[in-house]
Amino acid sequence: MVKQRTINKMVKARGVGIHSGKQVNLTLIPAKVDHGVVFKRMDAGGKEVHAHSAFVNEVVLSTGLESQGVKVSTVEHLMSALSALGIDNVMVELDSFEVPIMDGSSAAFIFLIQSAGITEQDAPKRFIVIKDTVRVENGESWAQVGPHNGFKVTLEIDFKHKKVKESGQKLSIDFSEQSYLKEISRARTFGYLRDVETLQKQNLALGASIDNAIALTDDDILNEDGLRFHNEFVKHKILDIVGDLFLLGSNFIGYYEGFKTGHMINDQLLSAILSQPDAYIVETFEKIDSPIQYYSEDWQNDL
Repeated sequence: MVKQRTINKMVKARGVGIHSGKQVNLTLIPAKVDHGVVFKRMDAGGKEVHAHSAFVNEVVLSTGLESQGVKVSTVEHLMSALSALGIDNVMVELDSFEVPIMDGSSAAFIFLIQSAGITEQDAPKRFIVIKDTVRVENGESWAQVGPHNGFKVTLEIDFKHKKVKESGQKLSIDFSEQSYLKEISRARTFGYLRDVETLQKQNLALGASIDNAIALTDDDILNEDGLRFHNEFVKHKILDIVGDLFLLGSNFIGYYEGFKTGHMINDQLLSAILSQPDAYIVETFEKIDSPIQYYSEDWQNDL
């Protein structure tokens, strides 16, 4: 039986908020069975927001949640790390409206979770298992999920920027054969410098810098160290997909395919899946082996 997971002990991190530009304190706290991933806004009277598709309210620049009039922005990189490590239950305390951006990837969150240690709990882990194809389209963009004995993502992006085109814009990753930690977790978010300047005039993206993103000019990359992977752009988009899919409320078993996707179409896809109960089942794998296995404590060997 695959068991539910939480962390061993409380851990803390501090980093800049991508929109506010201010320092944000984040604390991860172990949680009981069936608690789920829950964000707690300590600066808003301790109000809680559950990490679930039902509470998504922001999908343009990042994925954000809202409940009881309280928002939590930029959740996708932390959710991606939690999904990859199979963490079902954790309280995430914040003293701001956004999760800190760290280095623009999920690597810092992976390190934080693994530093806390992972505990298996005495209850079966639930998976969302896709049984039928579900597809959504928005102009040229589309995304779909279908059955697969594991978790696989195939994504094609379509950016006109010279460096993005040269990097390779299509990638397929089967997480039963390839390591999220090695192949995906270090891939950073990216954006055009001109867009950041426009956003900052609107008091958005005030924390964006080359320390937490790949900065694109009209024809080049500003970051002196260049790319971490030759295809870092599409890898980061897959990192985002892993995080957005975890807002189903359980780890995903199936095959995600997409073209020119983003947080908006991912949210539309989650809503479509959850509105079609015949398209998926919730499975606990108490009597048969799960097609997905999670990292052991010997995690350094996976890096």
